[in-house]
Amino acid sequence: MENGIVKIDVRQVLRQKAPNVNVPEFVVRYLRKILHEDEMNIFLREHEGETGYLFLDHVIHDLLGCSAELYGVENIPTGDAPVVFASTHPLGGLDGMINAMLLHQFRKRELKIIVTDFLMFMTPLKDLFVPVNKVGTQSREYVMRQHEMWESGCDVLSFPAGKCARLEKKSAFGRALVTEQTWHKSIIQKAVQYKRDIVPIRFEGENTSFFYNLAYWRTKLGIKFNIEMLYLADEMFKSHGKTFSVHILPAVSWRTFDDSHTLQQWAEILREKTIS
Repeated sequence: MENGIVKIDVRQVLRQKAPNVNVPEFVVRYLRKILHEDEMNIFLREHEGETGYLFLDHVIHDLLGCSAELYGVENIPTGDAPVVFASTHPLGGLDGMINAMLLHQFRKRELKIIVTDFLMFMTPLKDLFVPVNKVGTQSREYVMRQHEMWESGCDVLSFPAGKCARLEKKSAFGRALVTEQTWHKSIIQKAVQYKRDIVPIRFEGENTSFFYNLAYWRTKLGIKFNIEMLYLADEMFKSHGKTFSVHILPAVSWRTFDDSHTLQQWAEILREKTIS
């Protein structure tokens, strides 16, 4: 924050996330480029003081020029009982923002979005976010915030895969096959524990072939650090002007998840139901 104005500062983020690493200046410059630091800071100055859904609306429509076609509106619950929205994750960021905006418009209940803690640097949206650490153990603060979220009775938007879709293999004709990743069993566990029905969302969209190929070869080479995550902001800007299809599927009662299958098996069944 500079003179009371929220500001994206890549170097400051690096200092907080990797305080003992001396990152070369050329790397910082490159990160500033792919993270669109200048564009974001201009936008933040123009929308100073905006937070929450007002800021989110301007990001989607003004900064990125994106829109969505919503299908299955009738499947959005109308009652007061809190639910879990479980979405596919093809884009890795923009899909979450569009989902949240649509659910806010039609559901009109408090909604918390489970996100990687890296996004907590987006200060105008932090009240909508509940962070998880994707690269290490959860801090006591994060565990408490997640517990408070589930206890509060708000709706929850979750991406059970935990990471965006990846290129798994090539078809016989050489076409890249992008696949929704395995869903974690915690989505079923939490639904049962807190008696929340799950509303699946199929979000249709793709990142660039560069992103998928980078993730594919990074995995093949055995590199554990999620390099492609650094390009998600760049992928978001490359989606400028696109219209995405969002399908809301019928709710699945938490009572469905009985002992006939393990939690992980139920998670896979739900995933298959959502992507088919």
